[in-house]
Amino acid sequence: MTVPAQPDDTTAPHATIQIALEGGPASLPPELRSQWISPDAPKVKIPHNGGYEHFERPDDSDTEPLVFRWAYRSRIAE
Repeated sequence: MTVPAQPDDTTAPHATIQIALEGGPASLPPELRSQWISPDAPKVKIPHNGGYEHFERPDDSDTEPLVFRWAYRSRIAE
């Protein structure tokens, strides 16, 4: 799931939460490390360098913004 860096004007404020992405490749731009997503999303998938970086929501996180941790990388199928 790829999400925009900022919610658009048609998104209700309660429909998204801000998260931070932790870990993953150092080459992932800082502007991609802050995202707005649905509050019930368990994962975030970010396209990066011909593949996807996958971040997962930890079970024990109660920080604000919610921190998703890097889990793995996958390649784009051709």
